[in-house]
Amino acid sequence: MKTPLALLLIASLSVTACGGLRESRMNPRNWFGSSSEEAARPDLGETSNVADFRPLVPQVDTLTIERTSSGAIIRADAVMPSAGWWDPQLVAENFGRPQGGVLTFRFVAAAPRTPVAAPGAAARTISAVYAMTQAQLDTTVEVVVVGANNRRRARR
Repeated sequence: MKTPLALLLIASLSVTACGGLRESRMNPRNWFGSSSEEAARPDLGETSNVADFRPLVPQVDTLTIERTSSGAIIRADAVMPSAGWWDPQLVAENFGRPQGGVLTFRFVAAAPRTPVAAPGAAARTISAVYAMTQAQLDTTVEVVVVGANNRRRARR
């Protein structure tokens, strides 16, 4: 009777110690925090090494980074002024190499030939994803996604 009781006590103490894992760096959900928004600064003069004539999305609404077995997936969402926007993409700056630990993306999309009125924001929402490699993830401390009127950041 003493052995099962001792095992139960040890197991319960072990499980309660796992509560600290939620805030630790070992938890995959803590590798990148929630994103924060800041206004775009026109004096920065965002430049790209890619010739792309698609306009920046007006505003980046959400930014999430999810860890995968081969790196991470960056996902950004934007609500467009009308429906019909297509070919959304996160275009990496500096050939996808972090500068000072910061990996920067421009969120671009192709405009529709004829804008379509949409009653709700769900019909006008577009998403773009980018698959980060493990090498990029190892040297990245912060991810920035730039839109025309704002930018979103996620830090480790």
